[in-house]
Amino acid sequence: MLRKAEPFKIKMVEPIKLISREERVRKLKEAGYNPFALRAEDIYIDLLTDSGTGAMSDRQWAAIMMGDESYAGSRSFYKLEEVVKRITGYKYILPVHQGRGAEQVIFPNIIKNKGDYVLNNMHFDTTKAHVEIAKGRAINLIDEKAFNTDKYDDFKGNFDLDKLERFIEEHGVEKIVGIVITVTCNSSGGEPVSMGNIKGVRRIANKYGIKVFFDSARYAENAYFIKQREEGYNNKTILEIAKEMFSYGDGMMMSCKKDGIVNIGGIIAIKDDQELYTNCQSSMVPLEGFPTYGGMAGRDMEALAVGLEEALNEEYLEYRIEQVKYLGDKLMDAGVPIQYPTGGHAVFVDCKKICPHIPYYQYPAQAVCNAVYLAGGIRAVEIGSLLLGRDPDTGTNIESPLELMRLTIPRRVYTNRHMDVVADAVIEVFNDRDKLIGLEFDYEPKVLRHFTARLKPIKI
Repeated sequence: MLRKAEPFKIKMVEPIKLISREERVRKLKEAGYNPFALRAEDIYIDLLTDSGTGAMSDRQWAAIMMGDESYAGSRSFYKLEEVVKRITGYKYILPVHQGRGAEQVIFPNIIKNKGDYVLNNMHFDTTKAHVEIAKGRAINLIDEKAFNTDKYDDFKGNFDLDKLERFIEEHGVEKIVGIVITVTCNSSGGEPVSMGNIKGVRRIANKYGIKVFFDSARYAENAYFIKQREEGYNNKTILEIAKEMFSYGDGMMMSCKKDGIVNIGGIIAIKDDQELYTNCQSSMVPLEGFPTYGGMAGRDMEALAVGLEEALNEEYLEYRIEQVKYLGDKLMDAGVPIQYPTGGHAVFVDCKKICPHIPYYQYPAQAVCNAVYLAGGIRAVEIGSLLLGRDPDTGTNIESPLELMRLTIPRRVYTNRHMDVVADAVIEVFNDRDKLIGLEFDYEPKVLRHFTARLKPIKI
């Protein structure tokens, strides 16, 4: 078959620079061995996140010039509202500044009592934090196959449906305030959730009268995997699959900095619950802004309306998913253990297998991230016990079932030549893995510690 190129051509470039290894050693120490604290100018290839780091299209930049900056009733809002309604089928739309803006509005409006449970296939960091800030408890009920990183499965983001129903029965439906389906499931490796599993969650929710919400940051990538891997969907469009997916929910939260392909923005969408919508709308005013801008400029809403549609393009999604696979295949060919198969937005390196000599409370994945920066100026992010944090009741460190380094690929930014350079750096660290050492805290924040913590190498 004829090899396919990227479904775009490059119109503008931004220079990047690789500083010397000696400088990288100094910069990492100054950053408290936390890649979040590194300056962007000291990064060669930045794979920290795909959140807001994508390249916007010419159509998006053109749309920015049409932005209506009216405080209330902006026409840019109504354009965005129309697109979101077309994709989700939901009645009520609220714009927010990003995904955590949606979380800080939604969760206090569904968590009524301390200790109420929010069930998820696998909460991501800010989602878990906002559940706990609202005095709820975040429970992960993902299928155990997600933790077997070297065994192939089409849908490693799926709920364990037996475990989900058993939890509801054991803890009482009155304590369950919502089920959140994260698509794709970031914490398990950007792995997709099948339509069959989503339907199963909906059946259980209907049985017990529980609301279902989607964490939709990467919903288009999830729809693409369903089209590729699930029987009965290969002839459906991505939009048709997305609409069916959302039909099984009561609402959605979305960081549009991912599958909206914009630098800032988020969405709350509610199917038909007017009371929940009214409560969220009231909460938005002091937290995010007036309900027709919600922390977004009119120009950003214009760009988002275009980006949401571009992310549904199948050629774009094919390129996107294949670039992630390209990097994953190069690492696997060199023996580097990764979450297999690769997911939608990143390659997740299994650091528990790379450095079993580093215990979870010394953050093995963070040690690997730092080593990759020193090897090649590549910034990655830890998805493991450092990110998972402490038990909100006991204060003890929680051991993550997975210790992952996430090599997160921005949308339409890097070429496969960049991926070759990333692979070289990771393989170098892997081949020298016995020399890696763990880390301890110099400073530990109380909430979302991985963002601003300062660490230091354990003295041997």
